[in-house]
Amino acid sequence: MPWEKQFDKQAALDKALQAFWTRGYEATSMQELVDCTGVNRGSLYATYGDKRALFISALHMYDDARRRMLSEFEARYPPRDAIRRVFLSFMTGLTEDGSNRGCFITNTALELAAHDAEIRDIVATAQQDVEDFFKRMVKCGKAAGNIADHVKPADAARGLLASLLGFVVLVRSRPEPALLQGVLSDALRRLD
Repeated sequence: MPWEKQFDKQAALDKALQAFWTRGYEATSMQELVDCTGVNRGSLYATYGDKRALFISALHMYDDARRRMLSEFEARYPPRDAIRRVFLSFMTGLTEDGSNRGCFITNTALELAAHDAEIRDIVATAQQDVEDFFKRMVKCGKAAGNIADHVKPADAARGLLASLLGFVVLVRSRPEPALLQGVLSDALRRLD
């Protein structure tokens, strides 16, 4: 009878994601991954491959959750509010516990994308998805009359993406509510 893995793969992957998100790829050792997941080294390797493959699986898990969040915001809120909620989700989700971990995708862009083409492509696709979300929201907001007619959706989407990337870096380095609120207010003023 073939050997079966006796652990919850999704739970282990989430624990690995949390470790990578907190410490980064380079600073997270395989032993730390073994310790935090509660899964022995051989089983981790057999299930996910090497550390890099486990990291990429964790990155995809995070990206999938982010995509679901964007879809939910798009379905539930008016366009301008959906944009605002994207920023606020990072502000509240990342500063409540004091961990200031930033955005896992942005952290990965800063740590690894410059020298790993596969990871760079994952990050670029994730950023493009956010830009596309902003573009859709701007178009819908213009159609509804909540965003000024002169606003160009593609330009506004790029500007919002740049503001969001700066915002999530500030969440990690300077999680001051007044600063973050100022960045958000400035980003939304571009839609007036």
